[in-house]
Amino acid sequence: MTIREILKMGDPRLLKTAQPVSSQMFGSQELKQLIEDMLDTMRANDGVGLAAPQIGVDLQVVLFGFDESERYPDNLAIPQTVLINPVIKPLDSNLEEGWEGCLSVPGLRGMVPRWARIRYEGVDVDGVLIVREVDDFHARVVQHECDHLYGTLYPMRIKDFSHFGFVDALFAEQAEAKSIPLE
Repeated sequence: MTIREILKMGDPRLLKTAQPVSSQMFGSQELKQLIEDMLDTMRANDGVGLAAPQIGVDLQVVLFGFDESERYPDNLAIPQTVLINPVIKPLDSNLEEGWEGCLSVPGLRGMVPRWARIRYEGVDVDGVLIVREVDDFHARVVQHECDHLYGTLYPMRIKDFSHFGFVDALFAEQAEAKSIPLE
């Protein structure tokens, strides 16, 4: 089990466009170890997704998914997915606002617009094609993680900064009821 350090907003490595994974890497021990480290890191930090740039690796690799989430009890499970060299296409022009947080932006939350329905594709660790059409929270998580591959952190997408701040200030009442929308 290897838990890597998560880079924080302000680190210039988070603002770079990640490099595609070459076909020679598919199935390699190096790629498998990266994914194992990413899973360990995500789970140790109670995340539902993580991108390789967040741990300082300049590759287009994201992972996401959960069966149940204490942090997101109202959201449906998302299948555990490793997505390499992803491409996202909106299925319509509808945007939905929703609260987001990020392991690279700890303690803060913001209201972020995202496409409501998307199609994403990429490959898994062995180079097998993955194609899915998703909506709601699943679509939001995928878009959030893939943004990391292009140097975009969720605060860059916020339209109304009156809906951005520290969790304890934004959700003081919900915190008492233990229903805080977390990362």
